[in-house]
Amino acid sequence: MAEKLKTIYECQNCGAQFPKWSGRCLECGQWGTLVEDIKDNKKMADNIITKMAISEVIDLSQAKDVQAIRWKSGISEIDRVLGGGLISGSIILLSGEPGVGKSTILAQLSDFLIKKNKEFADVLYISGEESAGQVKLRLERLKCDLAKFKFIGETNLEKIISSAIKLKPAMLIVDSIQTIYSASILSEAGGISQIRAVAIKFMELAKKYNIPVFLIGHITKDGQVAGPKSLEHIVDVVLYLENDGRGGHSVLRSVKNRFGSVNEIGVLEMTGDGFEEVKNPSISFLEGDLSLSFPGSVFSCVMEGNRPFLINIQALVSRTVFGYPQRKASGFDLNRLQVLSAVISKKQKLDLTNQDIILNIVGGFKTSDPALDLAVSMSIISSFLNKEIGKEKAVLGELGLSGEIRAVAYLDMRLREIEKMGFKEVILADIANNKDRAKVINNFKKINFIFVKNLSEVIKEVFGK
Repeated sequence: MAEKLKTIYECQNCGAQFPKWSGRCLECGQWGTLVEDIKDNKKMADNIITKMAISEVIDLSQAKDVQAIRWKSGISEIDRVLGGGLISGSIILLSGEPGVGKSTILAQLSDFLIKKNKEFADVLYISGEESAGQVKLRLERLKCDLAKFKFIGETNLEKIISSAIKLKPAMLIVDSIQTIYSASILSEAGGISQIRAVAIKFMELAKKYNIPVFLIGHITKDGQVAGPKSLEHIVDVVLYLENDGRGGHSVLRSVKNRFGSVNEIGVLEMTGDGFEEVKNPSISFLEGDLSLSFPGSVFSCVMEGNRPFLINIQALVSRTVFGYPQRKASGFDLNRLQVLSAVISKKQKLDLTNQDIILNIVGGFKTSDPALDLAVSMSIISSFLNKEIGKEKAVLGELGLSGEIRAVAYLDMRLREIEKMGFKEVILADIANNKDRAKVINNFKKINFIFVKNLSEVIKEVFGK
């Protein structure tokens, strides 16, 4: 890369430098003393580097261990998503649709942390959107201990940081980061530069004073966190609070976590007194469908993080009325549905080109687990043939483009959940190793396994075709 050279004019009397020539030096007043010179920025930078004091180099093998405090709230669904509890000095971004319950869940979390941990003294609540009276009404409705909550209705970052340093609360909640602005940045609150600067300052506060900070963030129409992507890089944990669309169950999802596994979810239920954890999510999402059996209904098990969920997949296949056949999916990837439909039509000689396919995952659950491929395919075929699969069968397997069935990950955890829910039969990919097959059979003696290699074998086994 070419070196950056710049022409300057330097006074031979006082050493002052100017970008343009003039007959008189504006610093010392002497005439005819400005001489043209070439400024080498790279050379100057090299000189600064050689003269600058070196940073302290730490040998990691000799570094002292940092014992981070982890507080448990007692709400297992939230603690699991956080990686086992709230870490001191962490900065967490919580995002979700308007009205989904972001402020409610943080108020409840704060109250549970205060009641369960003696060293968790108080919480400082910062709001640029609500008044003190509005926040008080919410806390009273949730039966929180108001004496442990401090409130600041402020949007100026410098004032908030100054107050937080003086109070040194056990936890800080910012509702929301899009309303906070820094006086040092010449732009409106909510802008890209403002959000980045505000997030960095709160990160410095969290790390220096060991205060866990929760930032509530808005989302865009695409469902992503509003603001620069660097906001998600700055924080330690990124959480999404989602609703099933009917106001019943809410899912707290972790997409980034420096203190635990990602893609963990916690299932909560909104009640008049706030959120309550769902003890058995599989039963909750199935909503009593375990006793039902009809064409197009199939049961399978998905993994969210390290947690298995039993779900019911329902398909409706009917002849197309208007020209081009439709493909509709709720809770399942539409592109994947198109692929599976093409595989069924091509490899099994089942003509779906003049059939509408409508697929639904019961309970409002959304997933992209590839282990559902075989279950979705069997649901479509069952509806097309108008034949039941059976309410005591569960289906697991990934489907290839040639119709082959592939093994799924976390098989033991899935089978344990299936067995717990009382299923008697499981259809899954053939296990080539006899020892591994015998191990699966011996570990789950209450289940009858049907091992298959391709989609044709499954159809023959289930429907006798």
